[in-house]
Amino acid sequence: MSKGKLAKFADMASYPHVFEYPYSVVEDVPFEMRGRWRQDFFHNDNPIVLELGCGRGEYAVGLARRYPDRNFIGVDIKGSRMWSGATESLKEGLKNVAFLRTNIEIIDHFFAPGEVQEIWLTFSDPQMKKATKRLTSTYFLARYRHFLEDGGLIHLKTDSNFLFTYTKYMVEANHLPVEVCTEDLYGDKSYSPTPNLARPQQRTDNLEGSLDLSIRTYYEQQWLARGLSIKYLRFRLPAEGPLVEPDVEIPLDDYRSYNRDKRSSLMTSR
Repeated sequence: MSKGKLAKFADMASYPHVFEYPYSVVEDVPFEMRGRWRQDFFHNDNPIVLELGCGRGEYAVGLARRYPDRNFIGVDIKGSRMWSGATESLKEGLKNVAFLRTNIEIIDHFFAPGEVQEIWLTFSDPQMKKATKRLTSTYFLARYRHFLEDGGLIHLKTDSNFLFTYTKYMVEANHLPVEVCTEDLYGDKSYSPTPNLARPQQRTDNLEGSLDLSIRTYYEQQWLARGLSIKYLRFRLPAEGPLVEPDVEIPLDDYRSYNRDKRSSLMTSR
């Protein structure tokens, strides 16, 4: 029998690599590890990679297994989902992965300027009704700038044509450097989602974006089985410069993804 939510929350409270600071308590509880993640938790000077909206933590854990020379932090507010990855990584003894349960709207509360090198957004809710809730909106990019190194990488991996199209317009409107853009990650013959793992990965201060894209979450496998293509966009975020929202109408997704609803009778949204 699987554990209920209360039992999972009790487990999480005892895990040494899980930090729980939901919005309701963050103002009353100082986060003393801000700026000290490498020194106080990971005990190394390796790059830090965030997965925002990590869900079950499958991607963060999968990357941590393959890249022991990098530190990974999965972030989500849904503790009962996060429990899966947190428990799995604890049992495996992975020392380069942690989990932060908090609201992403206050993510800049937990990291110092330049402390993070990469951000991954894996199958985020497209939030088709309100732009400021989209994790690739300028609302969130402005927050990422508080802790992402200058020119740090942002990866978007999504099944949502709406979110992918919106992000492309946003990147274009703000002249952000794009490194990879494909509407069919696994079917695009011009781009391989798997790096050459036979060649040793060189450690650099500004990562080269060579992390393995072939890791597939549970829901990603379901979407692929339904014939949906997986879209991928990788771009860099400079620390300076104005950020503007794209002024375009974008067709809403014409399907209902797992655990998602269009929640709108409109055909398009900005």
